[in-house]
Amino acid sequence: MGKKLYLLVLSVVMTVSCFGQGSVVYFTKDITPEALVSIYEALGVQAEGKRVAVKISTGESSRSNYLRPEFIKSLVQKLGANIVECNTAYGGSRSTTTAHRKAIAERGFNDIATVDIMDEEGTIHLPVTDTRHIQYDIVGSHLQNYDLMVNLAHFKGHAMGGFGGVLKNQSIGVASSSGKLYIHSAGRSTSLWMSDDQNGFLESMAAAAQAVHNYFKQEGRNIVYINVMNNLSVDCDCDGSPATPQLKDIGILASLDPVALDKACLDLVFNHQSVAGDDASPLIRRIENLHGTHTVEYAERLGLGSQQYTLKDLSQSAGASNALTSTANLYNVYSLDGKKLLTNARTLDGLKKGTYIVNGEKRVVE
Repeated sequence: MGKKLYLLVLSVVMTVSCFGQGSVVYFTKDITPEALVSIYEALGVQAEGKRVAVKISTGESSRSNYLRPEFIKSLVQKLGANIVECNTAYGGSRSTTTAHRKAIAERGFNDIATVDIMDEEGTIHLPVTDTRHIQYDIVGSHLQNYDLMVNLAHFKGHAMGGFGGVLKNQSIGVASSSGKLYIHSAGRSTSLWMSDDQNGFLESMAAAAQAVHNYFKQEGRNIVYINVMNNLSVDCDCDGSPATPQLKDIGILASLDPVALDKACLDLVFNHQSVAGDDASPLIRRIENLHGTHTVEYAERLGLGSQQYTLKDLSQSAGASNALTSTANLYNVYSLDGKKLLTNARTLDGLKKGTYIVNGEKRVVE
């Protein structure tokens, strides 16, 4: 990311964050093993004496854009952590424990840490505060073995959820195979693939993410959140042949608030000034077509976190402190029938009175 673009990106997000309100989200444009350790340390959560789980996606194939072992190794080993995963609910390279362990070995994760498939020996139910769709969250039984979870997500698009960040990594990612089906079906089945209730699915993800968060917020436990914004394909790491990313790498963000963190990442995408070779519009379309921002909105409604945040830049680049200056928000506007009306506009002036989709959220213009 060039210096001019970097400064613009940071100033846009600082405007969106309302200068000092809401949760703290840390940012670094440096995507290195050292930067990953540093942004974890900025969160101020100690791992000493804790049984630590680092939740990642192990990826559907070597072509998937999962976070590579060499990138996460320093953090995982610094924390003395196990890498944790659960089996998938679709037929693929990770749908059974045997197949998943083969994939884990092939990807090189065994070379840096012990990898725990948390639903290998069964499941447990976590209570949910929102029972509109799911009555509980079905997770791998080994979740009980950990005091601290580092939710380490690769932020990217997703063919069903619109995007995947820490909320998805904590809901679908921590759920067992049957739990994944339960969330995808919006609480209707633990054995059948049902995906015809999009908002129900997104709301179930939010409810399940809150269940895991609440579990780790019990006395003696804790949880932290990190999103890595690289290889920003419209497809998830569960896709063995993902589309080539058209948006350049942005950075690493971290917070104690998963809602604020995913919202900050969405803002970076929606406010990106696209140019040839660095185009956010495919990812924006994927998110909007699947109503992906609703997961974040609903999670806030449930009390899981806040969409208001303050961005704190930890980047080592010269002049980074000058990035925290005010600039106008940028707007991507669609009609309710999906027609794009404005691209990276600095004002909504000129729109007729009515209801529009503005940066992925429904808004009434008066």
